[in-house]
Amino acid sequence: MLIVFTMLQCGSVSQSKNDYAKQRENMVRHQVKNRGITDTRVLSAMSKVKRHVFVPEDYQNYAYDDRPLPIGYGQTISQPYIVAYMTQALQLEKKDKVLEVGTGSGYQAAILAEICDSVFTIEIVEELGKKSKNLLHSLDYSNVNVKIGNGYKGWPRYSPFDAIIVTCAPTHVPDPLKQQLAEGGKLIIPVGDRYVQKLHLFVKKNGELVEKDVLPVRFVPMVDEKGELY
Repeated sequence: MLIVFTMLQCGSVSQSKNDYAKQRENMVRHQVKNRGITDTRVLSAMSKVKRHVFVPEDYQNYAYDDRPLPIGYGQTISQPYIVAYMTQALQLEKKDKVLEVGTGSGYQAAILAEICDSVFTIEIVEELGKKSKNLLHSLDYSNVNVKIGNGYKGWPRYSPFDAIIVTCAPTHVPDPLKQQLAEGGKLIIPVGDRYVQKLHLFVKKNGELVEKDVLPVRFVPMVDEKGELY
């Protein structure tokens, strides 16, 4: 989940369904498609999933802006372009099983669920994880499984995964995630300290991770149950 840099003044003006639909259409066209996202499945998912329902009411008027937004508990929802970029980088297929580390508001999980067979997502903040689980259930995402726990450890019970997406930044790639990635699978993860991070894309070949791409980013750090940094 990307860190929010911009100070926002919360608005109370409500938006109609048509307003949100138009904003979502503009978001996909200008923030996503025009910036190089070409995967039709990603574009379709971004057009369908209502981002405003995944942010607190006070920030819903900003839901389709090109920025991350606060979702409580010191966490954020990533800006639309980053969600699209990370999803496209995984080159998902319908049959794929995906692990997400850092459920957050559930928005990224919903995007993944529109594209692939099953999503297993882990959130370490219990209150946030429960809230997201209830929201995803209410939206009928029956192919999303939410777990409250330490994402660094992955979800070995359902491994191996065809793809792994991490939305918080450790200082190194967690060994459990390497082990739980299927041969030929892709892992996209921000790595670095609080101030300097890079988004890495890896492919697993012959049991080893081979780096494919890098992008400078800024995400919230990955922490353990005690709040200690990884």
